[in-house]
Amino acid sequence: MSAPTATPAAPATGRTGTADSATVDTPIGPFTTIVASDGAVLAAGWTATPEELRILIHPALRPSEVRVRSELGSVTAAVTDYHRGDLTAIDTVTVRQQSGEFLGHAWDVLRTVPAGSPLSYTAFAARAGRPAATRAAANACARNAAALFVPCHRILRTDGSLGGFRWGLPAKRWLLEHESAD
Repeated sequence: MSAPTATPAAPATGRTGTADSATVDTPIGPFTTIVASDGAVLAAGWTATPEELRILIHPALRPSEVRVRSELGSVTAAVTDYHRGDLTAIDTVTVRQQSGEFLGHAWDVLRTVPAGSPLSYTAFAARAGRPAATRAAANACARNAAALFVPCHRILRTDGSLGGFRWGLPAKRWLLEHESAD
């Protein structure tokens, strides 16, 4: 079972104070994660620049400051373990993103797509309960700030081609090959 993705809205003040980040080396480049004070992942991706991730966080959850740490405990361990071959290591890490009802639900659905079993955008839309909403499903992938933990890389075009990926198609290809190597 996947850990929750969505969370109730943050206070109307918007900025949430200070968050922590850590960057680890992976086979496809540096991977940075930003976590809230309670350890929930707010953003993650293949970059060494926390600010590149911070601006992806919904304004109501976006921290005003990000402290750089050497590691983030179980979150860093999950990232490292995933890249070393434990494809389920990321499944129970709590993620916090905020948006409208469909996007929040779609992000939760993405967390149920198992490694090694990619879906088409059309199948993802259907699984999210809106089979005619392929573009909205693609938008959920595009707006996902918590790459890897919310595995939008597991969604492909209907013809099996990669489609898009914020972190580049070579990274998406590597992730899919890594997950199908079993």
